[in-house]
Amino acid sequence: MVQPLTVDDIRARGTDETVPAPLSSDQLATLDEVQRRILWLSTAIINHANNVREPRDGLKVGGHQASSASVVSIMTALYFHALRAGDRVSVKPHASPVFHAVQYLLGNLPREYLTELRAYDGLQSYPSRTKDPDPVDFSTGSVGLGAVAPNFAALGHLYSQKHFGDVTSGRFISLVGDAELDEGNVWEALIEDALTPVSNVLWIVDLNRQSLDRVIPGIRAAELKQHFANSGWRVLEAKYGRDLRAAFERPGGNALRQTIDDMENEEYQGLIRMEGAELREQITHRDGGLNQDVARNLADVPDEILPSLISNLGGHDLQDLIDMLEEGLRPSDKPAILFAYTIKGWQMPFYGDALNHSALLNAGQIDPLREALGIPAEEYWERFDPASDAGQLCQLAYDRIYGEDQTVAPQVTADEIPVHLGHNRLPTASTQESFGRLLTQLGDVDKVGKRIITTSPDVSISTNLGGWINKVGVFRPEPATLYFNAPRQLLRWEPAPEGQHIELGISEMNLFMFLGSLGLSQELSGQLLFPIGTVYDPFICRGLDALIYGCYSGSKFIFAGTPAGVSLAPEGGAHQSTITPSIGHELPNLRSHEPAFAQELEWLLLDGLRQCTDREHGKSTYLRLSTKPIDQRLLQPALDRLGEETLREQVLTGGYRLIDARQDAEGPVDPRDTVQIVASGVMMPEAVEAARMLHAEGIAANVINLTSPQLVYEQWRDWQRAKMRGTADGAPDAGRIDDLIPASERRAPIVTVQDGASHSLAWLGSVYGARQFALGVDDFGQSGDIPSLYRHFEMDAEHIASTAFAVLDLR
Repeated sequence: MVQPLTVDDIRARGTDETVPAPLSSDQLATLDEVQRRILWLSTAIINHANNVREPRDGLKVGGHQASSASVVSIMTALYFHALRAGDRVSVKPHASPVFHAVQYLLGNLPREYLTELRAYDGLQSYPSRTKDPDPVDFSTGSVGLGAVAPNFAALGHLYSQKHFGDVTSGRFISLVGDAELDEGNVWEALIEDALTPVSNVLWIVDLNRQSLDRVIPGIRAAELKQHFANSGWRVLEAKYGRDLRAAFERPGGNALRQTIDDMENEEYQGLIRMEGAELREQITHRDGGLNQDVARNLADVPDEILPSLISNLGGHDLQDLIDMLEEGLRPSDKPAILFAYTIKGWQMPFYGDALNHSALLNAGQIDPLREALGIPAEEYWERFDPASDAGQLCQLAYDRIYGEDQTVAPQVTADEIPVHLGHNRLPTASTQESFGRLLTQLGDVDKVGKRIITTSPDVSISTNLGGWINKVGVFRPEPATLYFNAPRQLLRWEPAPEGQHIELGISEMNLFMFLGSLGLSQELSGQLLFPIGTVYDPFICRGLDALIYGCYSGSKFIFAGTPAGVSLAPEGGAHQSTITPSIGHELPNLRSHEPAFAQELEWLLLDGLRQCTDREHGKSTYLRLSTKPIDQRLLQPALDRLGEETLREQVLTGGYRLIDARQDAEGPVDPRDTVQIVASGVMMPEAVEAARMLHAEGIAANVINLTSPQLVYEQWRDWQRAKMRGTADGAPDAGRIDDLIPASERRAPIVTVQDGASHSLAWLGSVYGARQFALGVDDFGQSGDIPSLYRHFEMDAEHIASTAFAVLDLR
């Protein structure tokens, strides 16, 4: 089994540049004063939210006093000693009040926010980059995601450093709850080969041995340490504090240490809550008889001190923590993990209680805690006097971490993204094929091409990234040894520092975690990147939590979900996506598009790059693509009728009339028999064919191509809200939908068709109160060919046309 590095191992090396001299007693006393104030403020923040602020809805506010208390010492040593400018920190979700207390003492948070935990426009329940008023590096909340985010951000840091030189980031630290390591995404990241070169990362595990509802088995810690060691990490441990280690050095100390080491966590948790006399009896008689060595070791320890001695853990020893943080953060060729043993609810009346996760101090406990921590009543919410030692320490910490403005303007602006690429259009092409060709061409765009970085979870070839990879190569910090020199290879897989593609293992969680981190490279490392990923569309759902996390964090990236829908006919139901259009429509901070033609895709891809340059309002971009070949000439009537610039504008704002029966029908049609066929993406050929069938019967069938149903819906929704509020005077219409369905046609029935769940377009009829019938895929798919599957799901041209006849008859 792995033997973690301990503080004794570090001190045995002697004092040098890697092992600084210990803090003086005065310095430790000042640091302890800061620690006590952080513990008090974090507790008071939660107490005010739950017991003082007037409730408005009858719900418990919450706030995790016990989970916050366990990390106070760690956060004190980290922020008030170890961190420096450029360090990026992810704080475990339940430590949010501690983080805010720290930021308040550093001067980064106004006092009025201390009473606004979990209030509207106040401090968020968990650290949030986009919603908290103080400087949060990584949003956390969905446990496990914030833990690994610094690793992927560190890979982005390394990439930016190799490509552009200057970066504003330095070291990446993740403060993780031990139960958080139950999450599967942690282990997906841990074994990710692409993360192997990353070394400027330190994880600090708050090993308080408790999760929400249980005490974690003791064997788990040893297993975790072994897993990380096997994955190439340096494993550090702060298990016992200096007082307890000193007891181990006295006669009988080995027996005492063995006794504690052999205890199950449940027994230890119960033991430290006992009064001194009872604790002495239990620890000296664990096996039924008296353990003479343990009894001799503890004989001179008074009963009133014994509980604090046995509970003296390394995760609450400031000097030990400082030593271990210095070791974990020193330059190395490996990442490091520090297992800091702590007590959940440290210094609280319910410390170590197995059920203290949601426990809160009551009104009779808050003032005794304040007094025990040495906080005068008149300093309930106060910072330190700037002239005091503690006040000066806070100022020094602020100057060291935040004193230098690291803000860097984006290196590319929106107006530097071209409007057109002028690519060579093929007569027939799929959107996936077109995506690969467009990306290769983007590599030549001045200032833009060199900032594009692509990534894929082992599907780069099957999602048409081969041409791009052949053009720009694969990234690796150091050139790889090439073992084969065949004169012709299908793919230029030659890892080197100048490469612009990073291939991941088969983990969609890792894909979206990496894209989310790259999409924050401007804020985290001072270098704007254009991250573009590809993923099989059905497996977006496997990485959905990480995708939501990236969007919630305000990241800007582009990804292509491809191939999509039952149009991937031979692959069967396991590989045919149906609900992804709904994900794209409904996820905030994400713009969803489903193009049918290469020209649409060109404009949408360029607009996605423009979104990345807008660091304040820009959004990520989802392109739902397909391998289904489409006749590109079907676009020509709309191009002739609208002109290129108007068509482009309409594509980017959500949709256009691909066929306008008033101008495009080959024969006479009756405007009294108007029907709207509304489709997205790959269903365009079937929609056009159905319209032509209807034209032959004198039906005025229009085809509306929604390149982004999401944008059209949002425009209509916003107009409705403005109208209800009486603020719609400046908004003359409901956006694109008013142009797509002019006033004379708004009672005409609608047939929608989507290679996805039919309900994703089922809202259209409610815009003007028109009768609608929605076609789509509302069951799991199966293997077959496209005509068979379209016919099975009643979305082939004949079914679209017959549905149009039926809704016309129902008028």
